[in-house]
Amino acid sequence: MANDGKLNKKELGEKIVKVIKTVYDPEIPVDVYELGLIYDVFVNENYGVKILMTLTTPNCPVAESLPQEVEDKVKSISIVTDAEVEITFDPPWSQDLMSEEAKLELGML
Repeated sequence: MANDGKLNKKELGEKIVKVIKTVYDPEIPVDVYELGLIYDVFVNENYGVKILMTLTTPNCPVAESLPQEVEDKVKSISIVTDAEVEITFDPPWSQDLMSEEAKLELGML
């Protein structure tokens, strides 16, 4: 912890990833981070967070709820002042973005 009880950006980044890893795609028993759906996480000097995220397909049945769940969970971190999820399909998601752990869980290794 930093001197005033606030997390430094590296610690906050680790905490954000830990929270994101609690969000699961309801159709696949793997969290959205390991699925490779999180492209980037930005934290500004005011501890506002922007997450660049994709979905497995543009017609994903949880296109509304999944990004909202990510946003809500990141907002629940006490030091975070705001969180916003931006959805992108560039580049489109592919199985190559999945972690080894996700591929193993899904029997792809």
